Amino acid sequence: MKHYTALIFLILMAAFCTVPVMGVDQYVGGSPQMTAYISGVNEFSPGQDATILVEIQNGGTNAMKFTSHGTLPQADLPTTAKLVTAGLSGDNTPIIIKTDPQNLGDIYSPGIVTATFSAKITSNATLGDYQLPLTLHCKYLSNSNSPQPSADTLQYQYDDMTTVIPLTIRIKPEVKIEVLDVVPGNLIVGTEGYVNLTIKNIGPEDGKRASVILLRNGNSGVIPTDSSVYIGDFLQNQTVSCLYKVSVTNDAQPQSYSIDVMVTYTNSEGETVNSVIDTVGVPVGSKLGFMVISAPASINPGQSKIIEVEYRNTGSITAYHALARLTTVSPLSSSDTMAYLGDIAPGQNVTALYTISADSMATPGTYNLDTNVRYRDSLDDSLTSDTVSAQVDVVAPTPGRSLLPVLVVSALIAAILIGAGYYVLVMRRKR
Repeated sequence: MKHYTALIFLILMAAFCTVPVMGVDQYVGGSPQMTAYISGVNEFSPGQDATILVEIQNGGTNAMKFTSHGTLPQADLPTTAKLVTAGLSGDNTPIIIKTDPQNLGDIYSPGIVTATFSAKITSNATLGDYQLPLTLHCKYLSNSNSPQPSADTLQYQYDDMTTVIPLTIRIKPEVKIEVLDVVPGNLIVGTEGYVNLTIKNIGPEDGKRASVILLRNGNSGVIPTDSSVYIGDFLQNQTVSCLYKVSVTNDAQPQSYSIDVMVTYTNSEGETVNSVIDTVGVPVGSKLGFMVISAPASINPGQSKIIEVEYRNTGSITAYHALARLTTVSPLSSSDTMAYLGDIAPGQNVTALYTISADSMATPGTYNLDTNVRYRDSLDDSLTSDTVSAQVDVVAPTPGRSLLPVLVVSALIAAILIGAGYYVLVMRRKR
């Protein structure tokens, strides 16, 4: 039995010795080879928000490969770009890069990744090509070895690599506008009016079949009613004037409100494009209103008289065909509550006449009578001003004043009687 056991052991040992030792691939030399290019569009317009797509590729090749009899595989290849960061710069160009350098991780060879950068083309960018440096930084395995061929440890050495690759961005020609003048026409709070714009093409491009577009800026108090004016060909350095109808919100204030202006045109490549927006301010006047500036009128109980109410136009535009209305309250009444005022310029005063009657039992005191003015604006729209008050004082007559009419009447009767008596006496004497 012992002989059989020894024989089996010898057979196993022989078989083990005849199994070949598996080799481990090792790479030495070589490094990452980084290249990059812009994918898709690389042409942009002044003032445009741009997205720049950059394809980053690693095309490194290993210098040498050999198979060792060690037992440890190599963790990294010399051609692998590890911990890659990519940063794009727009210094000394009209291109503002908004994206910070990006971490892209490891890029194997062959391998490719895409980096996305957000950018802003300045509105004063001029036509031409601009070089933006793309800086790539990574680490790579420069050496790995073991102290002894049969060692069970490997020593790795990583070096830094920085590659700068220029990328070309092209600023293409376009129509660029500048609003030279803004003239409002009777533009006040709560009404419609006009705004006249003088616009110049200061860009390097001739715009074909162009239209000037007026746009509301956010929640601006000025809202375009007619938003587009066709101007045909808009050549370099050409100046045009465009008239737009706009409205002003009721909650607006007498101040300047921003509006956006742009031009839609066909460029030299036959594409329909929009120019960069130019934002300007439009002055808005105060709402047209009237105030009563005359002193309170006075009237006695039981009396009927004509009173004067003087109005002033406190707005910034002319009120055309103005008509004033007075509303009475008890104990005052009137059968004549309308007064035509005509055209009233800003700051002008006009007087209206009303016939007022006071009830004989009227209580003395001050009475506020509502009054407003209906008028037409420059667009012939009918508008009504806010209501204001005209004061009327009901005054009790003084005792002396109350006897005066009686005395006057008595004196007249006495004079008539005396005259009649004198006449009869004279006629009798003549007979």
